[in-house]
Amino acid sequence: MKKVITMAGSNSQKSINKKLLSYTSGLLENTKIISIDLNDYVLPIYGVDYEEENGIPTAVRRLNELMDEADGFMISLAEHNGSYAAVFKNTIDWLSRVNIKIWREKPLLLLATSPGGRGGKTVLESAKAYFPFLGAKVIADFSLPNFYDNFKEKKVVAGNFKKEVDKKSIEFYNQL
Repeated sequence: MKKVITMAGSNSQKSINKKLLSYTSGLLENTKIISIDLNDYVLPIYGVDYEEENGIPTAVRRLNELMDEADGFMISLAEHNGSYAAVFKNTIDWLSRVNIKIWREKPLLLLATSPGGRGGKTVLESAKAYFPFLGAKVIADFSLPNFYDNFKEKKVVAGNFKKEVDKKSIEFYNQL
């Protein structure tokens, strides 16, 4: 059975990106989903001085070991001021100190959503350009705009967006 790690780029307890990930990962059949909640990996702000004085935090090492188990990744990015949420950026900064190929040259499905009309497209574009340097094999990406209009009762309800995310999930699954 394939293993897929899901991670929302947010530390919000009510994260809409976590909700989108839950729906999207639920589309994968015969797959073990390993959900990473960044709240379970509280990390100091990355800095070279901190690393020299204290080394790599245990939480980073545990997360890195978990990443080794994956056959693929689903990441849904929160967009804060057009970029990654601070908690996500800090996590990938730390992970890159253990293994620059964070995504292990494995298939990755990139997602983003927001309450607004762009659906996190700015951070999604940034990740599509940057993640291959971190070892991502980006298979597909999907942006869901106007989350509260297009996502209800734990699923994507807008027909055109539902078809698109279903198709991209299948495309990702076929690359595992």
